[in-house]
Amino acid sequence: MERIYLDHAATSPVHPEVVHAMIPYMTEVFGNPSSIHFFGRQSRRAVDEAREAIAKTIGAKTNEIIFTSGGTEADNLALIGVAMANRQKGRHIITTSVEHHAVLHTCHYLEKQGFEVTYLPVNEQGKISLTDLQKALRPDTILVSVMFGNNETGVLQPIEEIGMMLKEHPAYFHTDAVQAYGLIPIDVNKLHIDLLSVSAHKINGPKGVGFLYVRENVKLIPHLYGGEQERKRRAGTENVAGIIGLQKAVEIAQQTMREKVQLYRSFKERMLAIFEQEGIHYAVNGDMDDSLPHVLNVAFFGTNVEAMLVNLDLAGIAASSGSACTAGSVDPSHVLVAMFGKDSERIRSSIRFSFGLGNTAQQIEMAAYETVKIVKRLVRK
Repeated sequence: MERIYLDHAATSPVHPEVVHAMIPYMTEVFGNPSSIHFFGRQSRRAVDEAREAIAKTIGAKTNEIIFTSGGTEADNLALIGVAMANRQKGRHIITTSVEHHAVLHTCHYLEKQGFEVTYLPVNEQGKISLTDLQKALRPDTILVSVMFGNNETGVLQPIEEIGMMLKEHPAYFHTDAVQAYGLIPIDVNKLHIDLLSVSAHKINGPKGVGFLYVRENVKLIPHLYGGEQERKRRAGTENVAGIIGLQKAVEIAQQTMREKVQLYRSFKERMLAIFEQEGIHYAVNGDMDDSLPHVLNVAFFGTNVEAMLVNLDLAGIAASSGSACTAGSVDPSHVLVAMFGKDSERIRSSIRFSFGLGNTAQQIEMAAYETVKIVKRLVRK
């Protein structure tokens, strides 16, 4: 049986060129970048070059990139770091009800520390209202955190418009771009973004490494204490091999962005065309025209999400019910609840397919026809 992996939004396979680039930094170039001898300088040079290359991809300055252990740490550092450094200016934060748990749970923590958080609702397409955001902004708002593209539905938020709105307000603007980076061109200056989170393992890089972009003028308090790495903003010996892997993954993602976008969109269209042709009862969750190219979230009416996932797995197809961080949990998707309400059938019957490296048009067709068979079987029951 051929196994088909359609869960790239959870994690992606490491690109062979990334593995190849990392190996020397686990065998020959092993020095601590903080050491002043030859071995340390070798590693330091590699980290500096990676920082410079990555900064260029988003229009940032080299010193505005902080290497982290991934997206969760980047989100935590952005929110807690800014909140604690700016609490004398205000204690109000704005985010959305559909953020990744790395942001939502951090906001819950900050509420316990005396901050007030406004969670913006979304419409049935999964988008916030700019009017709601404008109304929520207050003189004591110090931070607005809105994700670039949703990890469960792929829906894109109006990042450029939010950036323009906040140009006239002292609040800093953070975006979790973990799913969008590498598939959507991002220029932090054109979009007026102050902080941006990225993770390597979503773009065919290694797990356990990512970065946080922090604009030069942003006041941020570190939450790891130790050495003076990352300009005293993130203590701990740098993950040199991981950073090199991230750099290579970034390079490949930038070079292949256009072709990947076209390919993944064609996968979405083909899958939906087969569902249509086979006459099953389904609906796309989110805005097909304004979403990440690689994420497709579909409600199959009359089915149960757990039964669907088990049957797909038995058929060799790896898909998801949404965020990998809640896999195995019986809790409904907070994203779909925010979009459709807690009583909607979509919450109990929605599957996320996400495409990436190694997927072919033939695999997508096989997965689509297999999904149709499963849906018809479950609905008959």
